[in-house]
Amino acid sequence: MDDKKSLLIVDDDEIFLNRLGRSMERKGFTPVLANSVAEGKRCATQNAPDYAVVDLRLQDGNGLEVVEAIRKVNEDASIVMLTGYGNIASAVAAVKAGAIDYLAKPANVEDIVNALLADKDAMPTPPENPMSADRVRWEHIQRVYELCDHNVSETARRLNMHRRTLQRIMAKRSPQ
Repeated sequence: MDDKKSLLIVDDDEIFLNRLGRSMERKGFTPVLANSVAEGKRCATQNAPDYAVVDLRLQDGNGLEVVEAIRKVNEDASIVMLTGYGNIASAVAAVKAGAIDYLAKPANVEDIVNALLADKDAMPTPPENPMSADRVRWEHIQRVYELCDHNVSETARRLNMHRRTLQRIMAKRSPQ
């Protein structure tokens, strides 16, 4: 790793944010932590980070705004997007905004470090432990549920399934 190790981490999950910050510090980075889009943009313009890990969905907006702010101050920054609601459309949007990689939560520290330090021209290696089909289904249902403002009936209609079936699925714990 080169001498440039400044890292901006933006996530609204305080526990995850602090844990990732400590882990990345042990890996040789100098992390700056932010828990909102506004704070992330402010930290980006003040510090011009060389690396960044940004959550896609934050309580006060979209993490893509932070990616764009980082790109304005440092075009060469390595930025990794994290999300609990992975889908192709948001991955494409993240890459278009300037992210070099897109990882689904929960991502481990090694995956994040490897993504940050990867050769920009290299193809990413396939994940060792990809999400199970059940987990992908669960994530998709949760994403549609959120897009429907937590309306079970509307979510069931959009997913073309019976409302009670959807309620049964959602009552269970998320699969691993």
